Amino acid sequence: MNHRVALVDTNLLVLLSVGSSDRSYIETHRRTAQFAPEDFDLLLSVLSSYNSILVTPNVLSECSNLCAYIGEPARTQVLATLKILTEDREELYVKSKDAACHASYLRLGLTDAAIHIAAEQATVLTTDLDLYLSLLSAGKKAVNFNHVREWGWQGGV
Repeated sequence: MNHRVALVDTNLLVLLSVGSSDRSYIETHRRTAQFAPEDFDLLLSVLSSYNSILVTPNVLSECSNLCAYIGEPARTQVLATLKILTEDREELYVKSKDAACHASYLRLGLTDAAIHIAAEQATVLTTDLDLYLSLLSAGKKAVNFNHVREWGWQGGV
């Protein structure tokens, strides 16, 4: 059996946390307002086609900060959901000095450079076009969730 691993980027992890807390928050949260509840369902479907989900500490830190962009009591609920989601995920630590030395760092920043390194072990799911194109040009597996939203999920990469 092929062990398929998905590495979830920040914006999609925020969507997962917000939608898992309460679907009605998706359209009111500042960082997920571009998504619809159906996009959350689609994300769940995409993630279900993988055997495991991988995150990096950099992505989790960004996600934690962005999840807080909603008023109480939703803020506490979303952060509590992220905590639960974090407990269920495999986390791959990439040293900041290694990420900062990666060729993509100056163009994409620390978090995306760490994702580049971690992408050796997983297919990256992202909404970030620059990251997506950079990963593909480096010969790594990546799925642009915006393409999935537009064209549907075929269970690919």
